Amino acid sequence: MPIGAIISAGTSYLAGEMAGDSAEEAARTQSRSVRKAAELAAQEARFRPVGVTTRFGQSAFQTGPDGRVSGASYTLSPELVALQDRFMRLAGSGLSQAEMAQQQYAPLAPAAQGLFNLGQGYLAETPQEAAQRFMAQQQELLAPSRERQMAQLQQGLFNTGRGGLAVGATGARPSGAAGLGAASPEVEAYYNALAQQDAALAAQATQGGMEQARFGAGLFATGGNLLTQGYKGQTTALGPYEAYLKQMRELEALGQQPLDIGINIGSKGQSAAGAQALLQGGTSAAQSQFAADAYNPFAEFLFGASQNPVFRDSFGRPTYSDPNQSFAPGSASARFAEFSR
Repeated sequence: MPIGAIISAGTSYLAGEMAGDSAEEAARTQSRSVRKAAELAAQEARFRPVGVTTRFGQSAFQTGPDGRVSGASYTLSPELVALQDRFMRLAGSGLSQAEMAQQQYAPLAPAAQGLFNLGQGYLAETPQEAAQRFMAQQQELLAPSRERQMAQLQQGLFNTGRGGLAVGATGARPSGAAGLGAASPEVEAYYNALAQQDAALAAQATQGGMEQARFGAGLFATGGNLLTQGYKGQTTALGPYEAYLKQMRELEALGQQPLDIGINIGSKGQSAAGAQALLQGGTSAAQSQFAADAYNPFAEFLFGASQNPVFRDSFGRPTYSDPNQSFAPGSASARFAEFSR
């Protein structure tokens, strides 16, 4: 191979090595710049709460060595603490009152059970059975007076000589049932009166059977209401305690306001847009600097010279380097000498 071609190839190789070294160092510089820009952006976007003091209390925030918030607290004013203590005592008495409510409403449970048992007794009969029982009871009550009235009627007929008078008989019914028997007008009037009285009693018996069923159901409803009132009374007994507890929570919320205000101020102090601008600006600057750092004018010169025919043809005869000559390890001259051998 002509010595000119060898020298041209070595010069081109050396130019590539030098350009690669410059690009590698430029990449490291760019990485450090981007990392620094990211750190600045993170600091800009970091949450920075502010301690606040109000009429009701004050807030405080603790920050660690790394600048991050490691704790937060708030303290109520002495006036709010004193009010809370007073409500706490009231809440204790209200809770004691609620604890006694179960014992106070305990009698309602057996009373309700008694009503249930009584209602079961009334509902043990159907309305028809209750009506029949009512009818039988009424007829038992009327039987003595009816017998006495019949005896008096017969005695009157006998005294007037009409004891054997019987008129008004009818024939058999189309259905085959027997017709009306003959009787005196007074006896017939007597039995008609009994029939009307029995019809009225039957109507009352039917109404009474239905009333008995409704009354039994009403006893169950009344017993259920008693139980409900007992449970509601126990729940209502917690009202004073809950009211006092609510007041303590509201006082606590007033004392917590400085903490909320400090957090809101810190949140508004966070600049996401500023952090993004810092990151983008730092990244753009690093990219621009990379192009400048990666450029190696000497490497460009050597590469251009290696491609120049005049430079290649100027070495018309072979030359040899001194084998005893030494160069700095890793230098471009050392790499070129190694390639020439």
